[in-house]
Amino acid sequence: MATHPTQRYYRAPCPGCGAPVEFKSAQSTHAVCGYCQSTVVRSGDVLTRLGKMAELFDDHSPLQLMASGRIQLDCKDVPFTLIGRLQYKGDAGVWTEWVAFLQDGTTATLGEDNGAYVFTRPIDPGREMPAPERFRIGTTTAINGKPYSVAYTGQASLISAQGELPKLPPLGHPFGMVELRSADGEVVSIDYSHTPPGVERGKAVLLEDLQLQGLKDESAKDVKGSRQFNCPHCGAPVQVKLSTTKSITCGSCASVIDLSSGVGGELRSAEQDEPVRPIIPLGSKGQLQGVHWQVVGFQHRMGVAPGDDEHFGWSEYLLYNQKRGFAFLVDSEEGWSMVRPTTGAPQLSGSGRTATYLGTKYELKYTYEAETTYVLGEFYWQVTRGQKTSNRDFASAKGLLSLEQTPNEVTWSAGDKLASDTVAKAFNLQDKKDLLQRDDPGPFVASQGVGCATVILVAVAVLILLIILSNCSGSSGSGYRSSGGSFGGYSSGGSHK
Repeated sequence: MATHPTQRYYRAPCPGCGAPVEFKSAQSTHAVCGYCQSTVVRSGDVLTRLGKMAELFDDHSPLQLMASGRIQLDCKDVPFTLIGRLQYKGDAGVWTEWVAFLQDGTTATLGEDNGAYVFTRPIDPGREMPAPERFRIGTTTAINGKPYSVAYTGQASLISAQGELPKLPPLGHPFGMVELRSADGEVVSIDYSHTPPGVERGKAVLLEDLQLQGLKDESAKDVKGSRQFNCPHCGAPVQVKLSTTKSITCGSCASVIDLSSGVGGELRSAEQDEPVRPIIPLGSKGQLQGVHWQVVGFQHRMGVAPGDDEHFGWSEYLLYNQKRGFAFLVDSEEGWSMVRPTTGAPQLSGSGRTATYLGTKYELKYTYEAETTYVLGEFYWQVTRGQKTSNRDFASAKGLLSLEQTPNEVTWSAGDKLASDTVAKAFNLQDKKDLLQRDDPGPFVASQGVGCATVILVAVAVLILLIILSNCSGSSGSGYRSSGGSFGGYSSGGSHK
């Protein structure tokens, strides 16, 4: 890699083994020797050994050190090279952040984010950051005068590192992390592993848009059995196919297995009974919205409106594309829909009955509590039976919007409804056409007095009549959900997880 003319390239022998340790960035203070795994700190031209770094667990990521690419920053095409790697463990499992060395000598971060990636750069927040416990989920704060919603708060700890690093938290010591999201899709990550806390800002990216070169050999990722282990419950062989998988179910006994510590780590499992069979089989391939997808996961969920004792159910298929990441195909009584987690944070009105996202206003349809009751396949988050979220579904003439909230995270998903025939044709399931048949999607009209389902406009007179009838019904307009499924999928976690 060619160095920027204003940067000084530095190389010195490792104090542990004598092998060369390189520093390409003047901002890098630490490095991990690629030969003896010693952690070294740089002070001027002197390297000091701090100890030995724990081994990385193989997450089968296509990325690797010295892979290079290009990204649009401030309307400029900027080259970068991946020079460091940090693995963290938090509430949502294990995730990786890559240190990107930019041509101007600065560094940035390429991190995982809800099954996708986000590219962030350090910023000056313009004020002192409050303690992490001061941030409350769902509230609004400002960074440099711009409003952001608090999407995640939690604890994380460094478990391993590799390469050249501008920061290095103490190994295994927990620290606070906060994630903020804006209405226009920006992500702000606040890292409390040092003082003052580090603040980075960026947006979601697709790996294909980064023009990456020097990735791991594709054939190395396709070797059968490379991530195979025996189920800790029944002993049957289980094969992991995706690099991002953090939970998987055993094909023999359907136990849910936690892979948050890697295949080589301690495996925890939980039995499942009362199986739910997906109509679209796992492994099925199909094309939706111009993208080729494969069904890699399935979960069945149940919901209940506050104050109601009647439960309703729906199914969610986790779809995967190597370049586009993940999406959810949702099967509910109201029909089929396809959604993806948003990077940005839609803005809720003061009443909570509308949400605005990317210039579109969505009306509240349903409010309910959701619980995962059965899962099959692979998932990029730690999924367990019994996971619960508080949900709100919104809709407009342009599409769907869903909010899911846990005690330490808010996740939004956005998407569109699909016709039943579209789903059947996409996965070549014409023989199951009757099983896949649902109500065809129609234009959404928000009710003025009741939280009713979608109304199809036939004429203006019909709409006026419906409004009059709904106003006469005496309903308080609670907007609670009575039937149908969630528009969105369960969250994987917050900042770069």
